[in-house]
Amino acid sequence: MITVKEAQQIIESVQLELEAESVALVDAHHRILQEALMADRDFPAYDRVTMDGIAIQHAQFEQGQRGFPIASMQPAGSPQQKLSNPADCVEVMTGAICPKDADSVIRYEDLDIQEKGEVRTAIIQLDELKYRQNIHQQGTDRLQGEVLCEAGRRIGSAEIAIAATIGKSQLRVSRLPKVAIISTGDELVEVDQAPLAHQIRRSNSYMISVALQEIGAEVSLYHFMDDQAEIREKIARLLAIYDVLILSGGVSMGKADYVPMVLDELGVEKLFHKVRQRPGKPFWFGKRGQRVVFALPGNPVSSFAGCYKYILPWLRRQIGEAEQPQVYAVLKKKIVFRPSLIYFAQVQVSINATAQLIADPIEGHGSGDHANLLRANALLELPGEDRNEFLPGEVYPLILFRSI
Repeated sequence: MITVKEAQQIIESVQLELEAESVALVDAHHRILQEALMADRDFPAYDRVTMDGIAIQHAQFEQGQRGFPIASMQPAGSPQQKLSNPADCVEVMTGAICPKDADSVIRYEDLDIQEKGEVRTAIIQLDELKYRQNIHQQGTDRLQGEVLCEAGRRIGSAEIAIAATIGKSQLRVSRLPKVAIISTGDELVEVDQAPLAHQIRRSNSYMISVALQEIGAEVSLYHFMDDQAEIREKIARLLAIYDVLILSGGVSMGKADYVPMVLDELGVEKLFHKVRQRPGKPFWFGKRGQRVVFALPGNPVSSFAGCYKYILPWLRRQIGEAEQPQVYAVLKKKIVFRPSLIYFAQVQVSINATAQLIADPIEGHGSGDHANLLRANALLELPGEDRNEFLPGEVYPLILFRSI
């Protein structure tokens, strides 16, 4: 067996070649950006009015003028007008370009608009007026040519808005990996079937599939019976189609655990088999050319832990997502764990009044008890190779799989 750290290092050393592709802006949500987004002009692109009201020359106010005849109107989206007479004002709308030779905006709430015939005059009701008040000055957010968004970011609504603003109707993004998720075992039946007394419904493949939706992977689900020839034939076919194969079950020491033998027969290089951890010790990992194979134990909590500890972080790196910092939590209650293994303890994480993440252990009944995962939202990684007691107040790495 190898250590968890060694397993991570081996997995991280394997790289997929996922070339970038261009997609329409409307299809780019949740994809990983593979180009820097640059400002094609200043942000804002002009001196932008931020309040409905009037635009004046600040010097006129400083000289004591309070009543300003309204000479014209500057709506948003119309070409820039000019304040020809310094003693006048221009009525302005939010988002409009500030009229030329005007330098301050007073909102309607601070005005008294008086009308005499066709003449409208705005009386300012303020004792003080700041120079350039209510004007968002050109280039104060970003300058033309400045990098707005680096490559490696997952594209969300803010990134979509910036891309649209700079005229990017197409974006370069990472190609999504094609992943086959394969369950094995004669005891497994489909979700819509009624299992016999000796059978259970398939769940691991659906769990892994949903987890991989976090990165948008193209996923297909398969199930193989415990037949060595069938497993060999079908895995051989899938290796020709998919970037990544994720198997669940058939990797331990049972007489029907054919997966390691079949992968060896198909020329998939074993990089490791068995990791000093619980749950998920019989974890197998290997590659053949550009194809990568993860084979997880069939117990549901083992598959779950392997997916979130190893597979998802690795896939995020393959699609170019920026590295996320390790999150840590404070253990709330004492845990005793005797085996000399890394222990992924199921915990319920909350945030206390001092903004600390607090991990409360959720005791279950082993790696087959996936109902216990409903009460947890994270796994706490405990260094059980070196010790067997973990005390309240100690801090350990956290693997979140649900929002807090």
